[in-house]
Amino acid sequence: MTVRIVALVGSLRAGSTNRQLAEAAVKLAPEGAEIEIFEGLADIPFYNEDIDVEGNVPAPAAKLRAAANAADAFLLFSPEYNGSIPGVLKNAIDWLSRPYGASTFAGKPVAVVGTAFGQYGGVWAQDEARKSVGLAGGKVVEEIKLSIPGSLTRFAETHPSDDAEVVEQLTDVVGRLHGVVGQVSAV
Repeated sequence: MTVRIVALVGSLRAGSTNRQLAEAAVKLAPEGAEIEIFEGLADIPFYNEDIDVEGNVPAPAAKLRAAANAADAFLLFSPEYNGSIPGVLKNAIDWLSRPYGASTFAGKPVAVVGTAFGQYGGVWAQDEARKSVGLAGGKVVEEIKLSIPGSLTRFAETHPSDDAEVVEQLTDVVGRLHGVVGQVSAV
């Protein structure tokens, strides 16, 4: 059985280092795991219960929910914007937490990692993402963490997939998340 992991990237910037980190994770997925970077977070309208109507959900949000429903786990990549979680990532979490009582995160393992320019690598945003996705029903895997500081200088001329230390750390993250899915499935 192939474990499907959906990656949500909290940065929309073309040269996003978090996007690059997600691309590296795709390459590092162990045998039996497949990581899909969800495309289209920029197209999803802000969550509004008035437009979240069964049979009439905006197409980009419906596409996100379909990908999430097919996922066995989630890997969130969060930069830090003004000391907090990026709006696009929070909006995705909000859409996936609804309708009330039917969260697509429910019981599925979630790991949150990322990189940011600051000296702590975005830990505040990542902690807030863990809190939000946990409240949305995800099984946050607290022991899987990776915060890479100094992203703009560290990855100025090097893709994360060419940084040996990052490759080792990200391989560990993806392997551990894959292993947690097996443990959850066995329960």
